[in-house]
Amino acid sequence: MRLAETVTFGGSRLDRAAEIRGQAEVLDAAIAAGQAETILLWRGKPLLEGTARARLARLPMDHIVLQEHGRSPLLLGREESGKLVFVSDISDWVPDEVDEAALGAFFDPSEQQHPMLEESHVFLELRGVMSQLTMRDAELAATARAVLGWHRSHRYCAACGEESQMVMAGWQRSCPSCNTQHFPRTDPVVIMLITRGNAVLMGRSHGWPEGMYSLLAGFVEPGETLEAAVRREVFEEAAIKVSEVGYLASQPWPFPSSLMIGCYGRAETDAITIDPNEIEDARWFSREEIALSFSGDHPTLKPARKGAIAHFLLSNWLADRLR
Repeated sequence: MRLAETVTFGGSRLDRAAEIRGQAEVLDAAIAAGQAETILLWRGKPLLEGTARARLARLPMDHIVLQEHGRSPLLLGREESGKLVFVSDISDWVPDEVDEAALGAFFDPSEQQHPMLEESHVFLELRGVMSQLTMRDAELAATARAVLGWHRSHRYCAACGEESQMVMAGWQRSCPSCNTQHFPRTDPVVIMLITRGNAVLMGRSHGWPEGMYSLLAGFVEPGETLEAAVRREVFEEAAIKVSEVGYLASQPWPFPSSLMIGCYGRAETDAITIDPNEIEDARWFSREEIALSFSGDHPTLKPARKGAIAHFLLSNWLADRLR
């Protein structure tokens, strides 16, 4: 697919500077020379700046908020200017008021403003701003959220149970007890544009907002090809048999750490029988219905969330740009 790399979170061609991750003296020298800056995350939410709040805030490495809260920064990459970009996690900060219900919701609309930062700097849920960010800011935010999430959930060595240590500028954890090395994981997920004639198959999970449907998706199992995963997931969730399967595009999805692998598939059958343990509902939607939902004119179907690969695939299907 020629437009594959225009998907949100991909395509900015960030230089990840992997060759200097283990060179502490190089990183320290860049920081000392003012050739480094950091973005901030709080509980997975990036710090945005400006009135439009569609730009990652970038702070100097000696900012007072980092002295108060910041842990060891993680190297994200190197800009074309040569400046290094890090991410610092200040999740140990506790705001005066925290709406825990909002933070745990499907979409968190709450905002947090740290008293040591400018009033125009706020922490916002990445899902809400992902489609407004530049390609570079989106890739930085997605990478930061995914890798920091991995560090939070993989503190202890899977081999011996001892607490491991962050090394290689955040791209590895090393166990001081048994010397086992651990690396960030990404879970492969197939998400499928399954068509039959002029219709596309969509489903909804339990607890989703009313009117929200998306393309079927599921994790790839060990020992399974992508094509086999597409056929298995579609049959498990909707009892639809799929013949031809092909690859379209991929998207890093940091909620928490998946790689969404966009595929197309041709349905051999159209009778749907859902597995209620997997999904709440599934149905065929015509091209005209999807167009109406995208324009906001469909009476019941909400458009796919902008920034998600489902929206990307559906919009390109509508425009006949899948090839």
